[in-house]
Amino acid sequence: MEKNKLAEAMVEAAYVTGTFRLRSGRTADHYFDKFQFESDPKLLSAIAEQLAAMIPAGTEVLAGLELGGVPIAAALSLRTGLPAAFVRKAAKDYGTCKLAEGAAVQGKNVCIIEDVVTTGGQILLSRSDLAALGAEVKHVLCVIERDLQGRINLGNEGLELRSLFRMEELPLPNAR
Repeated sequence: MEKNKLAEAMVEAAYVTGTFRLRSGRTADHYFDKFQFESDPKLLSAIAEQLAAMIPAGTEVLAGLELGGVPIAAALSLRTGLPAAFVRKAAKDYGTCKLAEGAAVQGKNVCIIEDVVTTGGQILLSRSDLAALGAEVKHVLCVIERDLQGRINLGNEGLELRSLFRMEELPLPNAR
């Protein structure tokens, strides 16, 4: 699917208006119900097709962040053959008690996969967790870059953000 057609399809499937509290604590008058495009096989496949070309050279593991980054990382793994790890916000206190499930990250060049980036707060926490497990993390790949502040915050910590779409690139019905 062409990138502009993908943007239109994502907006149609997932863009909603109202009053929404974001993870950052801020309030927004519009929101992407990202699970609407992440759970649609046609859209998820098209997203993976576009993102695959953006994966940094040398990436050894795709690390999908709980919960929205997990289906994207899985789709990218299927498309590229790169192994995926699924990173929890906190390690389980039962079973294997792992923070990162799936592919081993120790000693690997890991690219964090996220759905929407606003401030980058969870990415920075997860990057720290992955580094504690021995991963080398320098890149983040996301579907939607909601706010420039996320790019700034990540850049200040030495992370390069690559986004499929910046919010202003999406054909929103009530553009800001």
